[in-house]
Amino acid sequence: MIEAIIHGVILAFGLILPLGVQNVFVFNQGAIQPTFLRAVPVVITAAVCDTLLILLAVLGVSLFILTFAWLKTVLFGIGFFFLVYMGWVIWRSEPLKVNEAEATSFSPKKQILFAASVSLFNPHAILDTIGVIGTNSLGYSGEEKWVFTLATIIVSWIWFMGLALAGRSLGKLDSGGGLMKRINRFSALVIWGVAVYMLTKI
Repeated sequence: MIEAIIHGVILAFGLILPLGVQNVFVFNQGAIQPTFLRAVPVVITAAVCDTLLILLAVLGVSLFILTFAWLKTVLFGIGFFFLVYMGWVIWRSEPLKVNEAEATSFSPKKQILFAASVSLFNPHAILDTIGVIGTNSLGYSGEEKWVFTLATIIVSWIWFMGLALAGRSLGKLDSGGGLMKRINRFSALVIWGVAVYMLTKI
């Protein structure tokens, strides 16, 4: 039982730590929103999407997705266009200054849409989360399999909450918005880079 928990925690951190579109977007929203509560939609959406992918992986859907080449092509194609659009919006967005309590570039609806797109139409999310976690879960059965699954899910929720909080702390320090503008541009470049990567896989 303990082995399954440790395995799940280490595996989840290994997959979620690298800088990717999903992490960049959650951090970015934590930083530009006027309060942490305004960034909660992106945190919950990213965590719920990861939870869904993990559950699908453990239930064996990964074998179905990875078997049919046309399904991967469709998912990558949709993801490409989502990421190109999202990168453009982030590139053009003006960072929210501390004294601007109202308007923000990303409404809750936009946060949810973008977070879902980078989570569900991201090749790393599909191949890593579903492929890697799904494959590793085959080493467990019964209660141990669900303990392993729960450990990976908990790590995901804690990580996204921490990312948004870290972004929020940085946002407070950057009262003029200059640093966040550079981070926005960097975020857009990372997102476009992943979009190009997707295009090569179609």
